[in-house]
Amino acid sequence: MGFPRFPTSVKDHPTVREAVRRLDDLGDPRFGRMLTRCLDDTLARTVRPMPDGTAFVVTGDIPAMWLRDSTTQLMPYLALLRDDDGLQELVLAVLRRQFAQIARDPYANAFNAGPSGQAHDPADLCEDPWVWEEKYEVDSLALPLLLAHRFSVATGRTEHVPDTLRTARTVIALWRTEQDHERLSTYRFRRAGGSPGDTLPNAGRGTPVARTGMTWSGFRPSDDACAYGYNVPANLCAAAALDAVAELARPARDMELAENAAHLAAELRAATARHGTVEHSEFGTIYAYEVDGRGNALLMDDANMPGLLSLPLVADVPVTDPLYLATRRFVLSPANPTWHRGAAAEGIGSPHTPDGHIWPIAIAVQGLTGGEDERLTALRTLLSTDAGTGQMHESFHKDDPRRFTRPWFSWANAMYAELALDVAGLGTRPLWCTPATHSPPSLGQ
Repeated sequence: MGFPRFPTSVKDHPTVREAVRRLDDLGDPRFGRMLTRCLDDTLARTVRPMPDGTAFVVTGDIPAMWLRDSTTQLMPYLALLRDDDGLQELVLAVLRRQFAQIARDPYANAFNAGPSGQAHDPADLCEDPWVWEEKYEVDSLALPLLLAHRFSVATGRTEHVPDTLRTARTVIALWRTEQDHERLSTYRFRRAGGSPGDTLPNAGRGTPVARTGMTWSGFRPSDDACAYGYNVPANLCAAAALDAVAELARPARDMELAENAAHLAAELRAATARHGTVEHSEFGTIYAYEVDGRGNALLMDDANMPGLLSLPLVADVPVTDPLYLATRRFVLSPANPTWHRGAAAEGIGSPHTPDGHIWPIAIAVQGLTGGEDERLTALRTLLSTDAGTGQMHESFHKDDPRRFTRPWFSWANAMYAELALDVAGLGTRPLWCTPATHSPPSLGQ
């Protein structure tokens, strides 16, 4: 097929130029400069055209492609797709790569560009030379399906739909299996040495869970092991992905798949409502972060998406939903053990990084799910905490942004771009973050 050619810069894209003009009107030219830099960095440095016509996307300073990260890295470009064939072909090439990766190993979260045998830890149980890491995370399957649907909404194109629906059947079968993890699942993950968050207890099966109707996950979107096997935001994200599948399947006349997807989505939401919420003495009824169906619940949030704060962005939960708003108040308070306030900023961190560190991703999510003033405050905070590098980082210390983790983290750059486009009134959020419904907008027949 030959190596495809994709855009390496969007600085002259009409939408980007207009966004920069509008951001300049806010009085700080750094807003627009950072937007262009972040968008171009992803295209020029993380995208690798492959001879099979696909695109391999690294997330930054690790030579592997994460299903989740490669999806979120592309999200801001959806706002630029309407009249840009090159960007459209790039998204399609990434989707083809993601679908091939899921077909190879739906339990894996990250892959090599070829059968190189490279791995985060060569001693892991998985011996597939294509797999970088086999930490099973629900969101790794959900987010590519969401991207496939959002691409169709943004462009009207549907040639990727057959591959999307074929992938969805694999995903649905796995999520059904993992609804009864203790009895049906053969998945195991053990890693010798390291932290407890880097392996699963109980001979690699994870902590015991009861059957609830939710679907089990071994690891969080942070790649840390789940304390309890039912990750609440991941289940709600999965439900939204299933809605997206049903939306694509109906015009394709695949009514059986549409019905199966819609039915499982309803099951996940009902089970999450029943088992994934708790009564908090200060905030009332809120979502837990993880539960096990045996009476245990973890009250926190993680900066990685999907998280509780990001539910309107990845799970079709309305920003006006009372349960979400109560959870949001908890998440953005000292009651959340991962929330930090310091001399430089306040926001959510993650057990994945050192204590007292805040994630730019979470700051962007707070802006995208907040009001106009909150969005602008978030944008200013991101600029003021880049330690003069011109890049977003994985995390920075709440009192000193010069203490940061990962000097190059493309997902965080993408989240800055998504927020900046939204502040400029040119983002894609209105297409799917509707205030009144869980269902994505109709593509029509």
